[in-house]
Amino acid sequence: MARTQKPRPASNGGELRIIGGDWRSRKLRFPEAGGVRPTPARTRETLFNWLTHHLAGSRCLDLFAGSGALGLEALSRGAGTTVFVDYTPALAQALRSNLRLLKSENGEVACQTVDTYLAQPPAKPVDILFMDPPFRQGWLEKLLPMIADNGWVKPGSWVYVEHESEMQTPTAPANWTLHRQKTAGQVTYCLFRVEESEPV
Repeated sequence: MARTQKPRPASNGGELRIIGGDWRSRKLRFPEAGGVRPTPARTRETLFNWLTHHLAGSRCLDLFAGSGALGLEALSRGAGTTVFVDYTPALAQALRSNLRLLKSENGEVACQTVDTYLAQPPAKPVDILFMDPPFRQGWLEKLLPMIADNGWVKPGSWVYVEHESEMQTPTAPANWTLHRQKTAGQVTYCLFRVEESEPV
């Protein structure tokens, strides 16, 4: 959902369809604020096929959440909790409204910038982290070390990243292993596995 970090006024809005799990085929509305575009259904299907054995009861974090496509899909498929982080007030409010519409108490929305949110260590590391940042703004180079250094993930965690296809695979922390990678048009998506750190 490549977009800029400057909020734009909401327009008529877009529609998201959840493709699997308890809420399969549910359609949700979201404002077209900040140029948000949900991760396409085919990409989501591939990603959640990769994660199918790791979702049940997992703690998830959806950064640059936008429409909430990834975090909502995770909740629909059995994730225990998901925190959605987006700096645009209209999108944050739509996420809260959609969670109420789905009668879900397992989602939480943080309306702030991703770097501010990640600056403090979490109460507990997450099991699955989704990150689809605005393209061509250097977010991955800045945030991947912050995620590792501040304890947001642990050995056994999964980190999903989308980036522009002309960009090389981002340099990940030393104990992250590239598990899967695919390219669809102008977008490349990667799934990293966090491993035990080598002893010093």
